[in-house]
Amino acid sequence: MTESAAPQVPPFCPNPSCRFHRDRNTVWRFTRAGFFSRQQPPHQVQRYRCCHCRRHFSDQTFRTSYWLKRPDLLPVLIGRLLGCSAYRQIARELQVSPQTVALQAERLGRHALLFHLRHRPPSPVREPLCLDSFISFEWSQFYPTAYHVAVGQDSHFFHGFLDSELRRSGRMTQGQRRRRAALEAQLGRPDPRATERDCAALLAEVAPTAQALELWTDEHTDYPLAVRRLPHLSVTHRTISSRAARTARNPLFPVNLLDLLVRHSEANHKRETIAFSKRRQSAIERLWLLLVWRNYMKSFSERKRDASPAMRLGVLDHRVSVPELLAKRLFPSRFTIPRPWRRHYWREVPTRAIPRCRRHQLAFAA
Repeated sequence: MTESAAPQVPPFCPNPSCRFHRDRNTVWRFTRAGFFSRQQPPHQVQRYRCCHCRRHFSDQTFRTSYWLKRPDLLPVLIGRLLGCSAYRQIARELQVSPQTVALQAERLGRHALLFHLRHRPPSPVREPLCLDSFISFEWSQFYPTAYHVAVGQDSHFFHGFLDSELRRSGRMTQGQRRRRAALEAQLGRPDPRATERDCAALLAEVAPTAQALELWTDEHTDYPLAVRRLPHLSVTHRTISSRAARTARNPLFPVNLLDLLVRHSEANHKRETIAFSKRRQSAIERLWLLLVWRNYMKSFSERKRDASPAMRLGVLDHRVSVPELLAKRLFPSRFTIPRPWRRHYWREVPTRAIPRCRRHQLAFAA
């Protein structure tokens, strides 16, 4: 079992309401307040009390396994979720409930999002960007989803993504068209401008300050409209046909390769699969985990085992291991989470077919 380590001395007060939760310029005082015992290692945990807000906490508060009954599952799940296993397959292997796997996968997705916010390169973007969308679905094929991804053309760094609901299109039988019309009458129709809006929001987050940006896309008609929504950027927009050979010479090769990695590594995005996502929110959390793996853990070349995309950008000087990824708990109150990704963290992405989607509102869990 891999257990994340807690600091020998607590670095800050974990109470978000305390001034010493984020204040790093003032000496913070705390006292030790005994120990408590638990069934999982470490069996004895040091407790503390903040001298300012009087809140009690412990070494366990700073571990990624905080509030988990099965902390040993987290490192195992990373490999299984990136190894194209579905939740029920993982649950059968580990002899746990599928709900246990789902809940810990949610935690890993939230942790990966904050990890990326901590380590992503600062603005401005210093390489051409590739923007594209890969299509999947949630619940059923009547609810397709586009995941818009931005990838560095030289480094292959996966800068981020956003999602958009789509209307089912393509060849359909008359019965399928009637079914689509009935569902849209009952649940509403997706915004036809969602791709334009969300691609603009993604680019605005990847390049938030004024700069000149070279952008490569295919010939999708919504991409030029998205660029027009970004007056702070001087964008040189270049396009290439989506029917062009997807070789390494293709300017969109970095994003085409990412598309292949997503469908190869995540069971819910396979074509014609029974492991499809029941909620778009769950697919988002798995994709955040893949983003961290692709940027910080995986080598650029699988054969050469060389630098990761983050190392090619100079963000890190080594590839991140699973123990390092899970070394300490990341507190959302100590980050400024961008508005487009705030919905991802707090599980606010709805699924039309599910009337009451559970959000992340736990008082103690990460």
